Amino acid sequence: MRTEAPVVLTLSAVLVRDPDGRILLVRKRGTSKFMQPGGKLEPGESYSAAAVREMREELGLQISETDLEVLGDWYGPAANEENTFIDAGLFAYTLPVFSGDSANEPAAAAEIEELLWMDPAQALDRDDISPLLRDHILPQMLAGT
Repeated sequence: MRTEAPVVLTLSAVLVRDPDGRILLVRKRGTSKFMQPGGKLEPGESYSAAAVREMREELGLQISETDLEVLGDWYGPAANEENTFIDAGLFAYTLPVFSGDSANEPAAAAEIEELLWMDPAQALDRDDISPLLRDHILPQMLAGT
């Protein structure tokens, strides 16, 4: 029996934090796993440009590439697709203290069905988070690296 080669998706993911240290998890419509906001790169797009675009499309946040902190990259299993891996450029963004400006307050848009603010340690205890969060982002965050 011949097995198909896995699909590899190239994407950007953003760890969004609030001033209190909570992280924002999103769940896309029709899926069961929570993850960071982000998505696939468009042809010719850089990881950071895709992160900025996805933050605007998915959360309505108007940020620039200089607002992003580079966290590195990760290769591993996709959260919601079988036989699929992701090659992800990882970033962090900390929301400013809310000033009443809706451009700084995330809201579910596009394919995002649910937003969830969580303490990072509580998020790691969930069984409905993406492998990227469970295996890479949260352990490093909680270890202080």
